[in-house]
Amino acid sequence: MILVITPELMVPKETDHINHMFQEGLDLLHIRKPWLSQNEMNEFITQIDEDFYPQLVLHTHYDLGKEYNISRFHFREIDREQGKYKSFAGENNISTSVHDITTYNTLDKEWEYAFISPFFPSISKKGYGLNSTIQEEIKHRNNPDVKLIALGGIDQDNIHEVFEANVDGAALLGAIWESEKPLKVFEKCRNALMS
Repeated sequence: MILVITPELMVPKETDHINHMFQEGLDLLHIRKPWLSQNEMNEFITQIDEDFYPQLVLHTHYDLGKEYNISRFHFREIDREQGKYKSFAGENNISTSVHDITTYNTLDKEWEYAFISPFFPSISKKGYGLNSTIQEEIKHRNNPDVKLIALGGIDQDNIHEVFEANVDGAALLGAIWESEKPLKVFEKCRNALMS
């Protein structure tokens, strides 16, 4: 499973790139735009082909889910700890983020998957994850109910290592959006897995 997370700030022709990635086999898109107003988020979503709405995951403006038939919602670690996800659990698919395998191992099966980061040193946040021990920690994974998605520093050159490390998917962010050709990078990552 390959997921893409949007950059926090808008990128030229972003939704065009997103539609093309979906056409090329993108599994899920996480819309992480914390600075967008409700109206701006509305406008952003309507520029994505509605055939792909079931594959969108909202990080904010959860109330728009009903309007656009989106039933996937992501909750930050702090929001999970504060129970803000509870009214969404059950009929929706919910995901969250963790930064160590011990926390991941305690997640209940109401969570479809969790991001674990930083897997490699981050591409978009320079210096973040340089001393990460996540790859070692994953050996202690013992939660059979929640899928584990690696995040951080993943690109076409190392995506094989991610899947060899006993995870269920990879989330791409910096490799995609810091490139002049986001679609090409996505295709290279996908092709690296298929080869």
